[in-house]
Amino acid sequence: MKLQDDDFTLFGVPATFAQTRSQLDERWRQLQAQVHPDRFAAEGAAAQRVAMQWAVRVNEAYARLKDPLARAQYLCELRGAAIDAERNTAMPTAFLMQQMQWREALDEAGDLAAVEALDDDVARHERSLFDEVARLLDQQGDAAAAAQQVRALMFVQRFRADLSRRLEALDP
Repeated sequence: MKLQDDDFTLFGVPATFAQTRSQLDERWRQLQAQVHPDRFAAEGAAAQRVAMQWAVRVNEAYARLKDPLARAQYLCELRGAAIDAERNTAMPTAFLMQQMQWREALDEAGDLAAVEALDDDVARHERSLFDEVARLLDQQGDAAAAAQQVRALMFVQRFRADLSRRLEALDP
């Protein structure tokens, strides 16, 4: 293992969007058992510092790989398609229209049932975007198109956070 290895190499898993959470969890436990600083207590402070660097590196990789959006973003970037969400906010017109409809629906939702129905609709759309990202990355190898879908997912996840806050406010 090298600190500079990409997350997939570090974890010994294929560099694909499709990952099994249980496999990632198990591999994280194995890697942490190898690099935990307590294992190096008898070897002195320098060895413990190196072990701490490794433990941090393993935790960062695990956090990225277990989160589907972070994993998709990371894969796009590894394949040369930066997400660049701060500067690249261009979205297809249909997606922008969908966002406006959802925002209006949220503004007009007067009760818990209406907000829950909207949340269900947005969740279905989010799943379809993730399916498309998986297809683009794992089957088509089109990181640039996947990057656009990742940017859309970032918008959807922010909206879902708004929905969650609204649900919390309405649910006694």
